[in-house]
Amino acid sequence: MRTSEIKRRTAETDIELRLDIDGSGISDISTGVGFMDHMLTLFSRHGRFDLTVHCKGDTFVDDHHSVEDIGICLGTAFKEALSDKKGIYRYGDMLLPMDEALILAAVDISGRPYLGYGLEIPSEKVGDFDTELVEEFWTAFVNNAGLSLHLKMLSGKNSHHIIEGAFKAAARALDRAAAIDAEHSGEIPSTKGLL
Repeated sequence: MRTSEIKRRTAETDIELRLDIDGSGISDISTGVGFMDHMLTLFSRHGRFDLTVHCKGDTFVDDHHSVEDIGICLGTAFKEALSDKKGIYRYGDMLLPMDEALILAAVDISGRPYLGYGLEIPSEKVGDFDTELVEEFWTAFVNNAGLSLHLKMLSGKNSHHIIEGAFKAAARALDRAAAIDAEHSGEIPSTKGLL
């Protein structure tokens, strides 16, 4: 089973996270950041990942520590659950429309962290959520998952739609990249012999 459980406690956050890559999209999300709960629920559903995230953070300061540390934990969980990455497709992409927003996500589970961030979010906030934290989340995720993720906004005006489209597109691209290629299930998809 490709699962992982992460517990991370700092002076700023206390997080428990469980991930099943081969799930059905069931989620139990409680982060203390309402918009993040919404995005992670969508991420779970569209990636078909079973995901539990419970976070108690210093949101009386702001949401930064919670959002970044959840990205760290989710990235770490992906890396652990994929183990040696034997048999995965490795690459995945999704071009996802969300009303007027059109978002491209492309993933390479390469072992090398890189975020190509191309979202131009017009507002500084969606509700109480600071939109600059979207980049912080994905940076933390890719650095700890050890993968390359490109998120490009091809069109969009509504901040909520742009961010939601990015989470959905990334989830679907990750689902494709992490899927097992039945014809090559015993192989590492790299000429190096490891990822």
